[in-house]
Order: sequence, then C-alpha cells, then structure tokens
Amino acid sequence: MMNSNSAHDTANRNTPPETGKSRLLTVPQALAQARREPYPYERWLMAKLLRMAGSPPIRFQLWNGDLIELEDVPARFTIHLRDHKALLRLLGNPNLAFGDLYSAGRIEVDGNLTDLMEALYRTADRAQHSRPKWLEALWRNQAPRSTDVTQARENIHHHYDLGNTFYRLWLDKAEMQYTCAYYESEDLTLEQAQLAKLEHVCRKLRLRPGMVVAEAGCGWGGLSRYMARHYGVRVRAYNISREQLAYAREEADRQGLDHLIEYVEDDYRNIEGEYDAFVSIGMLEHVGKEHFPAMSSLIKRVLKPEGLALLHSIGRNQAMRLNAWIEKRIFPGAYPPSISEFMDICEAGNFSVLDVENLRLHYAQTLAHWMDRFQAHRQEVVKLYDANFVRAWELYLAGSTAAFRAGSLQLFQVLFTHGDNNGLPNTRQDLYRKSAVPEDGSS
Repeated sequence: MMNSNSAHDTANRNTPPETGKSRLLTVPQALAQARREPYPYERWLMAKLLRMAGSPPIRFQLWNGDLIELEDVPARFTIHLRDHKALLRLLGNPNLAFGDLYSAGRIEVDGNLTDLMEALYRTADRAQHSRPKWLEALWRNQAPRSTDVTQARENIHHHYDLGNTFYRLWLDKAEMQYTCAYYESEDLTLEQAQLAKLEHVCRKLRLRPGMVVAEAGCGWGGLSRYMARHYGVRVRAYNISREQLAYAREEADRQGLDHLIEYVEDDYRNIEGEYDAFVSIGMLEHVGKEHFPAMSSLIKRVLKPEGLALLHSIGRNQAMRLNAWIEKRIFPGAYPPSISEFMDICEAGNFSVLDVENLRLHYAQTLAHWMDRFQAHRQEVVKLYDANFVRAWELYLAGSTAAFRAGSLQLFQVLFTHGDNNGLPNTRQDLYRKSAVPEDGSS
C-alpha cells in the first residue's frame, strides 16, 4: 500500500458499509504555497516541458496569470498551475505528478479532459524516442508492485473492494461488468454491449450443456451466471475480492443458478480439476509478467485435451510499463502485456492460437459510457468518499478512454487450445450466425 506520510488518507471517512477496512485512494495534499512571481527559469522549463511532451496543443497558466505557450502550436487546452511547488513536482516526473496534482485540485483544466489527454498521449508517444536518456530515466514509470500470492490480495483489495455501492452507481445494470463491452453497433446501450460481450465470449469457447468451465478472476460473477443460464454449463469461478464474491453468490442464489456455479475465494494459482474451457476476463493485467509462465502451466494442467481457453486483457502493441500514477494510485501491480507477451504464454504451453481479436475502440466506447454514468452520480460518490477521490477517478476514466483512442492501450481477446487438438471447426462462421445482442435486451 501507499505510504500515508504527508498524505491525506480518505480511508478513514465516509467508508461505505460494505468496505469495512477498505483502503481507498490516497493523494498528497500539501497546501498551496504563498504566492510569488514565477522565476524566469521556471517559465523556460515549462516551455521546455511542452517541447519534451511533443508540442501538444496545450498551454500552461501559472499561479500569477502568466501564460506559457508555444508560438507555433495553437493551444486548444489550458492547464492551470495553482502554486509553484506544483510546477516543480510536474517537472520532476509528470507521469506521476500530473495525476496527484489534478486529484488534489492543484491543477485545473480548461477544455474537455478526455480530449486533452488524447492529444497529450498522441504527441508524447511520438516524442518519447527523441528525449535524452537522462530525462527518460527521470520520468520513467516505476516497476509494478509484486503480484505474488500475498501481495496480489492487497492489490485487488485496493481497487475492487471499494464497495459494491460505488460500482453499482456507474457499471451496467445487467451483469455489473467492469471490463470491455462489445459494440456490434455504436448505438447499443451499455447493458446491451456488455451482454453482447458475454455472448461473444461464450461462442468463442463453443460452450455446450454439461461442460465444466474454470473462470479465473470472476469479478461480480456476471460471466459465470450468463454461461450457466444460457449454455447450461457448470462453472467454478475463482476470485480474491470478498466484496465481489459476496455480490456474486447473492445473485447466483437469487437467480436460482447456485447449483451450477461454485464461487471460490482463492487465488487463480490454486485452481484444481479438469475443465472443458478456461476463461479469464480482465485478470491477466493483474498477474504480472513474471508469473506468465506459471499461468501457462496452470492452463495446460487443467484444460482437457479438446478444451478451449480464452484470455481477455488490456494490452500494448509494444512492451512497456503502466503509467506511474495509475499503477501507484489506482491499479497497484498492474501490467498490460504486449501482444508478443501474450504469445509467450501460448508458446510456453505449446498451445495453438486460434483467434486474436483487438477490441480497442470497443473499450474506448465502454469507458465513455462509464464516464457519463460516473459523472451523473458525481455528488453521490463525493458523499461516499470525497472530492479528491472523485477527481482522481474522473482522471482515470478520462485518461483510459484517451489511451484507447490514441492507441496507447489495446484490448486483446486470445483464444487457444492444446497444440494437438484436432476437434476444431473449420471456420469461425458460427461466431457470427446471428447478433450477439439479446433480442429483448435482457440478461
């Protein structure tokens, strides 16, 4: 967890009933310093920062009203710095400091936050390879925290045990999916697109009644309930988030599906048995690349000879660490794998890759829907936590949307099987025999 020294700890107030000892976001809250005129070198450094970021269409307004902008780049956005220490922190490591300062209200933005972040990602990605090595070392994103069995539980607790009340406010009402939806058309509602995603996954796994499925990292249990309800399979679903499991078990019991689903509070590494299908939606990002070989061995051990496995995860086109602020404040231990690292999992187990699909723009649209709903319930979230928490999550949602739009992040679905499995269809026509969207829009 984060060091709470010199930090404002939001965990001690407004904790929702479900969270108990939930560890919420902590944001450094040093008070704004006494006003003074900016020094000439500070103005020069801020202009240099814009150049090092690839000359985005952004200008800075300092605490005294001075504007720092590039003459050859018309500004579409303005970033207001409220005190000189905010300026120094931003220069020291913008990858970490921007998020902290924005969350604390020491940075304000004129213009749409998502559009600003997208513009910044596009220029910064292009400029990255031209920066001096010493600057790359100074600004580099830290290595992700450990994801061993003990620390993994702490990492998951930090993000997913914020309280079901919080997530109910802005996730879909159909199955509470906190992963990328599937938009066959852009006019789908969030509920329709999330159910379409579940159907799309089930079709790829070629599920049939009586099959046994292992799910690693089941969230609030939506996929397992969908598989049991619509495909008549039995599911053993693993999760280490108590908040999510409590909801999942309650819903399975309420829907009369508890005889088909076993929700197990345990680490994915302890999955036992043999299964016709193995599926993991949105968990691989939390596994850690040092554990990918073990993940491959696990799937090889539990997947039946003609079984299919599907991994659905945020990823990259090229291997790189997650943004420092996201890893430290939002998703500790997270690492989105590159497509080659995905393939390393398959190669290590001598698996045959059957299908790779990139749903990058689907995730951008999912996040936009989440942001709309989050902002519609903004005051309720402020009451649950505080204004700094809300600003941090708005930045997280806006920045994530921008990253998918700009191509900094991808969303991969990879389907694979044992290398000698010949019991496969000749084509993928069955995946698209009809729309994946439920005809009545229900679950």
